[in-house]
Amino acid sequence: MCPQCQVLATEVASLEAELKRVREQLAAAKKTSATSSKPPSSDIVKPKPPERSDGQKRSIGGQPGHVKHEREPFTPEQVTKFETHSLEACPSCGGTLRLNPTNPRVVQQVDIETTPLTIEQHTCPEYWCDCCRMPFWASPPLKIERGGLVGPHLMALIAFMKGGCHASFSTIRTFLRDCVGVTLARSTLANAIRKVSEALDGPYDELLRLLPDESVLNIDETGHKCNKDLWWTWCLRADLYTVFKIDPHRSADVLMDLLGRDFEGTIGCDYFSAYRRFMRECDITIQFCLAHLIRDVKFLTTLPDAATKAYGERLRQGLKGLFAVIHRRDELSAVDFERQLNAARDVVLNAGMTDVPPTREAKNMANRFRNHGAAFFTFITTPEVDPTNNRAEQAIRFVVIDRHITQGTRSETGRRWSERIWTTIATCAGQGRSVFGYLKESVENWFNGLPSPSLLPLETPT
Repeated sequence: MCPQCQVLATEVASLEAELKRVREQLAAAKKTSATSSKPPSSDIVKPKPPERSDGQKRSIGGQPGHVKHEREPFTPEQVTKFETHSLEACPSCGGTLRLNPTNPRVVQQVDIETTPLTIEQHTCPEYWCDCCRMPFWASPPLKIERGGLVGPHLMALIAFMKGGCHASFSTIRTFLRDCVGVTLARSTLANAIRKVSEALDGPYDELLRLLPDESVLNIDETGHKCNKDLWWTWCLRADLYTVFKIDPHRSADVLMDLLGRDFEGTIGCDYFSAYRRFMRECDITIQFCLAHLIRDVKFLTTLPDAATKAYGERLRQGLKGLFAVIHRRDELSAVDFERQLNAARDVVLNAGMTDVPPTREAKNMANRFRNHGAAFFTFITTPEVDPTNNRAEQAIRFVVIDRHITQGTRSETGRRWSERIWTTIATCAGQGRSVFGYLKESVENWFNGLPSPSLLPLETPT
């Protein structure tokens, strides 16, 4: 082989070896839901079913030792019919029986009656004015003019099925036809949704106005398809309520519009760039989510580079020590808890900024601690702040499910409806409040020209 060919062969072999190394690194560095913010549905390999403590395969259904859960029986005031059944003789031998009044077997059964439809007919006679030479008609009540064909309770049911049950207009039509006994056009259903959205305008705007004054907000965002364009649904969760806002942008400008540049509260969020810009430009106090940090650190431990893997493992152990202190909060005095928490924080920061390997992933993690390290531990000095952003992520799951089922919105009317019904559902759920009951009251008030009830609880907890 000539010297030139030999040099070329060496270079080819070197390139092949480098390509093999890169492929192995990419395969090992594949992110999953355990090592990133990706949803579990994106994982290719399904996790193995959990095993029992004795090593046996977990069986289907309730496990040994599981406490049986039974629903509370209906109260006597709720029961509409009482019946007592008797035995005349022993079913086994035919002998005489003695009644034991202390241990009866009580079985309750709940059923529905034929759906009670009320159909009102309002006649407005025509009158002729000889002076004006024009016809005039008597005016029906306001609730009839506003509602039209669909009454308030039926309208609330349509809204509940559309927003709370993710039902399509076709499904709602079928349900109303087969179960309620009334057939409505899709246009009538869409018009009912528009009216409910208008009824919810006041309560929704009230919560928007309250956001800038909150002391703590957990925030998250997720994609939203609007007429095939990518928009974003922002979730802002306060202590007593949750607000959803759909916007075409995923930037800090949305936060500045909603909260203002002089927002004085604390934001719990992930490490997305919009929150970092909001923090930098407006001097906002941030609590970056430690759960997201743990997943990113766990990802470092899956990389093939030994130094990076060891660096990730040191960080992982430091974080485990931090959460060990958090879990012992009830066992420690306030002084000891704060002292141990600060010590655990220093261990994590030290592990993140010393002996950093020269790999890109490790350097990025170290820069994260150098630039924003304190923002991962705001919860230490601000007890009402959670170390994770679970509250916002839990609230936004409902929206993600709705997105998969409905495939987004196609107009401003649809976006407006989504914002208001999602806000209503999440806020009522957080307060243990009936969504359908709230919708009924709101629609009834709107029918009668009255303001809808506030989404805030009547009595603020102390």
